[in-house]
Amino acid sequence: MKKIAIIGGGAAGFFTAANLGKELGSQTVLFEQSSAPLQKVSVSGGGRCNVTHACFDPKELVEFYPRGKKELRSVFHQFQPGDTMEWFESRKVPLKIEDDNRIFPVSDNSMSIIECLMNETEKNLVEIKLSETVQKISKKEHSFLIETKSGSYKFETVIFTPGSSNKSMEILRNLGHGIVKPIPSLFTFNIKDKRLKDLMGISFEWAEISIPQIKMEAEGPMLITHWGLSGPGILRLSAWGAIELNRLNYEFEIKINFVQKEYEACCEFLNEFKLENGKKSVYKINPFGFPKRFWQRILEITPIPTDLTYSHLTKNQLEKIASELTKGIYQVKGKSTFKEEFVTAGGVDLKEINFKKMESKIVPNLFIAGEILNIDAITGGFNFQACWSEGFIISETLKNEFL
Repeated sequence: MKKIAIIGGGAAGFFTAANLGKELGSQTVLFEQSSAPLQKVSVSGGGRCNVTHACFDPKELVEFYPRGKKELRSVFHQFQPGDTMEWFESRKVPLKIEDDNRIFPVSDNSMSIIECLMNETEKNLVEIKLSETVQKISKKEHSFLIETKSGSYKFETVIFTPGSSNKSMEILRNLGHGIVKPIPSLFTFNIKDKRLKDLMGISFEWAEISIPQIKMEAEGPMLITHWGLSGPGILRLSAWGAIELNRLNYEFEIKINFVQKEYEACCEFLNEFKLENGKKSVYKINPFGFPKRFWQRILEITPIPTDLTYSHLTKNQLEKIASELTKGIYQVKGKSTFKEEFVTAGGVDLKEINFKKMESKIVPNLFIAGEILNIDAITGGFNFQACWSEGFIISETLKNEFL
């Protein structure tokens, strides 16, 4: 009888398998329902794989997790981003830290990470069963019975890392676990507004976005898309406001500051610019760092005549421009999934997990990691880091118990 089953071939599952060693690995079977494992790793970072984030203090690191902050502190004390970097680089996958502290393979290709994980798993002699969907798990006295389309298998230990599908949640619910209802965590905002129409692709290096209704705000880069707004600033709000925004059925107002100035300061800046550039065309000369097309759109909706020079800009017109740039109100009506990097809030109730081992408190010898847990983070490599850390802890626990 094989000792260990790993259900799910994502980041947490493969990192566990890659760290088991040959003695335990040879007694392990990894079940993955798709024909291609590590799919989220493949698409992360636009295909470059955002492996982790250059935040090496567990106390600081947990602040990037809307859910799981308290539990992850002990997890990251055992294995944190510095350990992740060392792990991959010691296996000849050099990594680099980019200006925004995101960490990628030097190759800029997610296949470097995937091949490393697959190679280490194969070195450990783990049997990999692709296109093998687990339909049911039953707990017997000293073992688990795993049923798939192709047959039934017995195992002493189960590592459950299948992602956040409804079927996976149901399997754990049948084993006695409580499930916090999953809802989207990373999503973009759907906005139909004439101020954004036909401006797809325009980006802002910095914007401050707030949701007055739930008293929440975030800042960071922002992007106009064909459906509305995206970018790190928007995604931070979606993650931290996931539960409240779900209750609002994703219909709410946002207030946006496109410039690093408050309203009064923006008025003063524009007035000074007006005095220094009186003979110049308001439409042709953009006093801000964001793209000219967006500046012209703001002028169109204010509205400002196309032949106006700065010297003829009235106080009222100037204040309207400043208001649009520092406290423009936009109506959000719906959400869109953020690319293929779908992340959910919700999952296994964290009170039911022993985070020193990542073992279920409800079912002995059942270990749970990855997105199936009620843990999620903003973009930037943080969700993967939780998977690497949890998988490493499971593999160390099993080595200590079995060897």
